[in-house]
Amino acid sequence: MNRIPFIPENAPFTAEQRMWLNGFLAGVFSNANPPGASALASTLGLDAGPKTPLVVLYGSQTGTAEGLAKKTARVAEGRGFAPKLVSMEKFSDVDLTKEQNVLVITSTYGEGEPPDMAKGFWDWLKADTAPKLAHLRYSVLALGDTNYAEFCKFGQNCDERLAALGAKRVADRKDCDVDYETPAAEWTTSVFTALGNVSAHSGTNGANGSAATDTTSEGWSKKNPFPAKLITNRRLSAEGSGKDVRHFEISLAGSGLTYEVGDALGVFPVNCPQRIGEILAALGCDGEEAVKTADGETPLRLALTQHFDIMKPSAELLAAVAQRSPGADFAPLLDPARKDDLRKWLYGREIIDVLGGLTAPFTPAEFITLLKKLAPRLYSISSSLKAHADEVHLTIAAVRYESHGRSRNGVASTFLADRVNETTAVSVFVQPSHGFKPPVNGDTPMIMVGPGTGIAPFRAFLEERLATGAKGRNWLFFGDQKRATDFLYQEQLEGWVKDGHLTRLDLAFSRDQAEKIYVQSRMLEAAAELWSWLEAGAHFYVCGDASRMAKDVDAALHTVIESAGGKSSDEAKKYVERLKSEKRYQRDVY
Repeated sequence: MNRIPFIPENAPFTAEQRMWLNGFLAGVFSNANPPGASALASTLGLDAGPKTPLVVLYGSQTGTAEGLAKKTARVAEGRGFAPKLVSMEKFSDVDLTKEQNVLVITSTYGEGEPPDMAKGFWDWLKADTAPKLAHLRYSVLALGDTNYAEFCKFGQNCDERLAALGAKRVADRKDCDVDYETPAAEWTTSVFTALGNVSAHSGTNGANGSAATDTTSEGWSKKNPFPAKLITNRRLSAEGSGKDVRHFEISLAGSGLTYEVGDALGVFPVNCPQRIGEILAALGCDGEEAVKTADGETPLRLALTQHFDIMKPSAELLAAVAQRSPGADFAPLLDPARKDDLRKWLYGREIIDVLGGLTAPFTPAEFITLLKKLAPRLYSISSSLKAHADEVHLTIAAVRYESHGRSRNGVASTFLADRVNETTAVSVFVQPSHGFKPPVNGDTPMIMVGPGTGIAPFRAFLEERLATGAKGRNWLFFGDQKRATDFLYQEQLEGWVKDGHLTRLDLAFSRDQAEKIYVQSRMLEAAAELWSWLEAGAHFYVCGDASRMAKDVDAALHTVIESAGGKSSDEAKKYVERLKSEKRYQRDVY
């Protein structure tokens, strides 16, 4: 029950004033003690009672989990808790054996791994020496992407391990896909309802707001994207390349939007008309049927164009089709014991392939409820605002391939490459990066490993350093398939080498010789110098594919430290961990 402050009789107010103030304070504090109530009580010299400590522990790779953690802390403060926001890389700043309440908000990176900042925490938590936590109350919000097999795996691991150590789960874990706002809001409500009886200030009305519906931010955002103009669409890969890599320039003029190098740009795509036509034909619809969306009643064709993911089938759609068509090829694979078989069957298939086996079509209203929302895509920014005022540049490979007798294409990449023109707005927002930035000190050396489109943030880093006059040495490892067709930004990079801005450029074109050569191969060849740069304080960066390239580069880094640095395997591992803890080893991988 709330402990409501009151104006004592000896206070310097008239009886009428005291009655009004007491009524006002009672109203404020009965509303779950919203933000500002405690400050008001403090200003008036009143005692609003003790606050209950709460740790909000987060593991973030791109900044989404960190943003949610900050909002959750604000909600907690409004509920009368005393929140302490802690990143997993600084988990030792809190002693979980002495805490009573902890909320864990974390993403999963790659194939079920913890974010880079969370690896030390996970090593500690999963160790046999981890302490018992029977006194601890907790809940986990897991962020992930169902395009990956190990969806939300790290959050699940944290949840299971905390329970194994005796901690009490006060609210069920919530696993969120890229469209996380609604489930995150539900989790916030359930958590603070469960924790409500703990806090001296907790009311009975549930959480006063939610982490996912915070509306304090102003201007253009994910919830209110800016309608930008695409001013440049230039192909970077030459004729004969096996890829279609594009350089895009988007105008931010008039938006007031700013970004820092290392940030990402969120792009809301529009679905391909051809794919929409195929789905409408499979449903036997003309597209004019009215369906409900977040914008109200909308024609089905428009809803499929702007609001829903029409490519990747949801679990709900698969189950609904299997129920109507038990003979469908994938129906037996929905058994949880055969999830690996289902994943293999789905590889290279889309919603249209699933609808092909449907014997009883869905109504438009039914079909819409089985789709996921169309989510924005995040792309590493490849420019510096200091070099290109009011512009943001992207480096994107347009995804196109054949699979199971159909042509396939990436939703956002081909939207930008093929379907945006002078009259088409591109809805965008800036996604800040909290752990992928060039050194603050411009004299610090940088080593950058960015094959393919992984070069994007490093073009931005180099533009930024040139614009600011930074004197630190710069070393780039770049690779792709063929030098003649896939040397992205060749003229700009070679120009930087010539004028000394790019101290060293090591290239690895895998298909220009019989034996494939990759960026990690070049690292090993330059082991001695690479080691000397690290010892001189260089920061080491990696951008690109998480499943193969980033792992191979990490292994090569360990080998360089062992061979050139004369370290044992364990010593090399500790050296790399120190680089990470000092934020000298940063990755933007996907």
